[in-house]
Amino acid sequence: MEYAVDQQQLHYSKGTISISLVHEALISAQDKGLNTQQLLQKAGIALELMSSTKTRVSVSAYAQLWIVLADTMNDEFFAMDSHPMRRGSYQLLCKMVRHAETLGKAVQQTLQFLNLILDDFESKLLVEENYAYIVIYDRQPTKRMFSYATYLMLIHGLMCWLIGQRVLLNRIQLKCNPPLDNQDYKVRFCENIQYHADENYMQFDANYLKYPIKQDQKSWHQFIQNTPHNLLVRFKNPNALSSIIRKQLMQVHPSEWLELHALAMHLNTSEATIQRRLKAEGMSYQQLKNDIRRDTAIEQLTKTKKSLHQISDELNFHDPSAFHRAFKKWTGVSPGAYRELKDE
Repeated sequence: MEYAVDQQQLHYSKGTISISLVHEALISAQDKGLNTQQLLQKAGIALELMSSTKTRVSVSAYAQLWIVLADTMNDEFFAMDSHPMRRGSYQLLCKMVRHAETLGKAVQQTLQFLNLILDDFESKLLVEENYAYIVIYDRQPTKRMFSYATYLMLIHGLMCWLIGQRVLLNRIQLKCNPPLDNQDYKVRFCENIQYHADENYMQFDANYLKYPIKQDQKSWHQFIQNTPHNLLVRFKNPNALSSIIRKQLMQVHPSEWLELHALAMHLNTSEATIQRRLKAEGMSYQQLKNDIRRDTAIEQLTKTKKSLHQISDELNFHDPSAFHRAFKKWTGVSPGAYRELKDE
């Protein structure tokens, strides 16, 4: 097979982060008068990427920005609360709750801890029939989505790690306005996110609360070493059709990707059903394929020394100029914007 060797060498990206979330992460730092250009440089994010609304950054670059911001401000909640969440708070929280017997007790302890640390949020765990709710009460005016999402990610990521599997979320309801770019939040949490609501909560099946804690000192150390990277990629929603198709696509070389009609036969469903379900997730089959190639190209450009010609070949483009045009259409910048950053 022509691509047998390349297929073994091609490492697909686990995903990228929208540049809109980079802008969101920097807002509080800007408000405090910090030099955001220096912060971006420390995180390995090229300033040129900030000028287009379509650019994305690797998960590792975004995780590094998270660390840079937390270190610079000595605040793991990025100055989004009246009281700073001092560096090391999350590490202490994780170490403490791993000794709980069940997830339910761990969640209770987690919320108690965060209620003591932060001033603007107060959270409670409520159980009604078959559903559990983590309800967030605002002590200050309603915040932006990024604040609630960061807060919920810290809790949800910890919950998933404690029981060694993803806690599937049924719904998130928030008082705030919807963000300009909602797709990354849907991928990270769940499809059903509602805004302009009467209250803030995250809903999941109550049975999870009975699950025993599976972590020990060694796994805690590994978790902390990989935080926040693991919070961003490890616990994404696996049940969305786009996630299922993405996983299948990433098992083969782009030259072997099925056409939609063949994919429908493989999944034992109709083309119309696939299109309808993907549309409900804000996605199309072509966009899904484009996103995988875009994310992998970003990964290759920023983490390897492969030439544009090599990357173009591996992603099944006819020639480097076709890859260059597609990449600029996807991200709004040329591949060189990412490659120049690597060479600095």
